[in-house]
Amino acid sequence: QVQLVESGGGLVQAGGSLRLSCAASRSIFSINAMGWYRQPPGKQRELVATITSGGATNYADSVKGRFTISRDNAKNTVYLQMNSLKPEDTAVYYCNAKPVYGSNWSYWGQGTQVTVSS
Repeated sequence: QVQLVESGGGLVQAGGSLRLSCAASRSIFSINAMGWYRQPPGKQRELVATITSGGATNYADSVKGRFTISRDNAKNTVYLQMNSLKPEDTAVYYCNAKPVYGSNWSYWGQGTQVTVSS
């Protein structure tokens, strides 16, 4: 069991940057994968980026080259650095933890709002 708390969202102009943080209630060292998802207003939740315990990363095509996911095991925290933000990046961003490879269960944070203005 793990609780996740996102922070760092806010309002930013197009072209600007934000850094989201996801603080976990326990060590994330052994968690198979951590990820960020987002849900734009009126749309389905979608994958943004994931990072495995081994450091492998995966990004949605829409954010490649602009977003970077990272993890700091010592701080039990996962980050999402978002650069060159676009209005279409506006969404509620959610942190996700999948402790076991091959399982269909995971934990979710409460979300943090990111709004990108034109």
